[in-house]
Amino acid sequence: MPPIPRRRAGLLLAALPAPALSQGGFPDRPIRFLIPWSPGGVLDGFLRLTFDIAAEELGQPFVIENRPGARGTLAASFLVNQARPDGYTLAHHHLSVMRHPLLTRARSWDPIRDFTYIMRQSGFVFGIVVRADSPWRSLADLWAAARAAPERITYATSGIATTNHLAMEELCARENVRMEHIVYRGASDALNALLGRQIHAIAGSNTWAPAVESGQLRLLVVWTRERLAAFPDVPTLLELGYGMVVTSPYGIAGPRGMAPEVVERLHRALRRAHYHPRVQDYMRRFDMPDEYLGPAEYLAWAEEHLQHEQALVRRLQLSID
Repeated sequence: MPPIPRRRAGLLLAALPAPALSQGGFPDRPIRFLIPWSPGGVLDGFLRLTFDIAAEELGQPFVIENRPGARGTLAASFLVNQARPDGYTLAHHHLSVMRHPLLTRARSWDPIRDFTYIMRQSGFVFGIVVRADSPWRSLADLWAAARAAPERITYATSGIATTNHLAMEELCARENVRMEHIVYRGASDALNALLGRQIHAIAGSNTWAPAVESGQLRLLVVWTRERLAAFPDVPTLLELGYGMVVTSPYGIAGPRGMAPEVVERLHRALRRAHYHPRVQDYMRRFDMPDEYLGPAEYLAWAEEHLQHEQALVRRLQLSID
């Protein structure tokens, strides 16, 4: 076959879809993914399963790094300060990342402009648990104990100014009770502390579910819109009259300035993994809400939700300085 003239070859290349030209075989090496929580929880398992399936389409594995601490912001800090916008470093993105710059006078990041929003996935299933042998059989019982012993009843969360901490403080304010807040870096640490009688309660995501199912812990209330299929006898905050639904939607983000075609390549693979039967079965098993949004929709939601976060921080006069 005679060679294609240079001018004609250029026209043929120009006619190809833009992603086919600019992706350049992305990805051609493993993708690093940062999880800002300890390994072993429900979310950790969800992400690892999602990436195992997405890797089949992308042809490259995801290398997982857990970086707990600093209210879940260490992964975001790495994206902003060290990661290149080439698509090979991504992180779990959650509301504490958005809230952090609003809580400190020190410069950290712009929650919108300093990240590339790739896909929103799900949300946390929060609830309040106590030991099964405790005398508290309802949320009202817990409040009564807190009133009788101000700042003597302890509850754990994953960090100061996290979504579950703020929601718990709002509940305490409404009930006019004072409880002592204890921070644990990981959900498993908090569970061990509760089972070991070092604290009285946990206000956190449903890593507690297996211990509730086994009879070690008692679930007093859930913060979802509807009751959980796994625990149909446990009321929601809405049912108890608080008018609150707390799920703290989360997703996947990269550093600022990622190429749109790389974002879309990742988004397509991650979306297909998200709706894979194995991932959907996992979500149903743990009552995880489906909060899927694509890149543009996820960014638009973040821009709108930032206004809510700013109002919340002002109203509660929050600061971590």
